[in-house]
Amino acid sequence: MAQQLSVFIDNRPGRLNAVTAILRDAGIDIRAMTIADHRDYGVAKLLVSDPQQAQRVLMEQGFAAALQPVLAVAIEDRPGGLHVLLEVLARHQINVVDAYGFVSEPGCWAIWCMAVADQPAAARLVTAAGLRVLSAAELYHGDPGAPAAAQ
Repeated sequence: MAQQLSVFIDNRPGRLNAVTAILRDAGIDIRAMTIADHRDYGVAKLLVSDPQQAQRVLMEQGFAAALQPVLAVAIEDRPGGLHVLLEVLARHQINVVDAYGFVSEPGCWAIWCMAVADQPAAARLVTAAGLRVLSAAELYHGDPGAPAAAQ
């Protein structure tokens, strides 16, 4: 299963830059990122090409970093594309705890990454509904055309 990296960052100038410099120097590609502000600090959630190595190098530099499993689903990049996925989850009473998305191929595919209480069950339901759950390798190394095979 795919993992996202959560990094706690002091909310002051230059700290996010330090994180991206560490990842750059380690040869780690950032595929997606979101930041939540919590006044004195922020939490950056990142999809990176090598989550374990990213966590290790950031912690070596004094950053608090944790890995969390995420379910990554390819959805059509069109009005209602996300609704198709969320309808499956709602129908089976699966709550989305945390999520974000990004466009992989404009007009074709988007990727929705989410944390849910029972990820294996959610993955089975989503797959049974005809949607594609991306492998960690597909998510981290991105083959934009890969989700098309699910159709």
